[in-house]
Amino acid sequence: MAQPLKEMYTTDFLLWFGRRVQGVYPVFEPEQFAGQVMDESWEGLELKERIRKISTVLGECLPPRYEDALGILYAIDSYCTGFPYLFFPDFVEVHGQALEHWELSMQALERFTSKSSAEFAVRSFLLRDPKRMMEQMTKWAGDSNEHVRRLASEGCRPRLPWGQALPVFKRDPEPVLAVLELLKADTSLYVRKSVANNLNDIAKDHPQLVIQTAARWQGNNPHTDWIIRHGCRTLIRKAVPEALRLFGYSDTSADEPLVTAARLSAAPSALQIGDISRLEYELRVREGEAVRIRVEYGIEFVKASGQTSRKLFLLTDKTVPGGQRLEGTRKHSWADLTTRKHYPGPHRIVLVVNGMEAAHTSVLLEQ
Repeated sequence: MAQPLKEMYTTDFLLWFGRRVQGVYPVFEPEQFAGQVMDESWEGLELKERIRKISTVLGECLPPRYEDALGILYAIDSYCTGFPYLFFPDFVEVHGQALEHWELSMQALERFTSKSSAEFAVRSFLLRDPKRMMEQMTKWAGDSNEHVRRLASEGCRPRLPWGQALPVFKRDPEPVLAVLELLKADTSLYVRKSVANNLNDIAKDHPQLVIQTAARWQGNNPHTDWIIRHGCRTLIRKAVPEALRLFGYSDTSADEPLVTAARLSAAPSALQIGDISRLEYELRVREGEAVRIRVEYGIEFVKASGQTSRKLFLLTDKTVPGGQRLEGTRKHSWADLTTRKHYPGPHRIVLVVNGMEAAHTSVLLEQ
């Protein structure tokens, strides 16, 4: 099993970092720093709490004047790149919130983001002064560095995983969309992925606004088309009709079904948590012109409360001739994951084509 990310902060790591600091700030004591960080509370801290602990203790060990402390970090940051150094921008979030430090903190976030990422650290600044911070994001959106441009998008995602939620942009995403407008044809895939994820966040609260934006952007640039396709992925999975039509998926309804015949089976019919199912499916699309189809299987997982929650898994997404027969198999593991725990009970499995249920079966999951 992979080691939790929080375990990357070892005594050796902290001592190595402390010696780098000591090289430019001789009174810094690496052993004392590591000991203060890894105190009696350390074992109970999760990843982000450990990052915050490091940046907090670092502030206690560096010069009290913010400008001087940043100067020391600037002197060593070329050696401190990658995910473990998220405590550099976190240091800015913790110690650089004073109004008189605004410009200095923005410069520091811009500098540190290319070495780790400042996407989490900017959020407290956004919550404190969204108007001023979005003006900064607008400036960053025009930067020559792809890491800084990505920060302009990633930092204001309304639902950034691991990040503080931004209720102001959940309610009104227009300021965010104004920044995304500047990045919608970015040449960097790194930036485009962030823009798409931001759109996908917005779609969860304002689906029609994202559909309207996607329709307005569509067909002007291949980079933009890629962004809106990925940015509308949740709407497509939910089979929102306007989203399906926007991307060329064929209409299906009870009056005019896309699938004329379908079958789905699962073996074995009873299994234990940790076992594997073999799913087999077959379907035939309606006669006539070629159709764009998205075929998924969905499992209605039993939760601890006894209620169920459906999760969809993609089988295929393509254009096929009218009247074509499609078939396939898929193995599905019932092993517990960090993101999903299984509970015993009957689990309904469905075959879904362009958002409409075409066939179903079930298995009994036992403890």
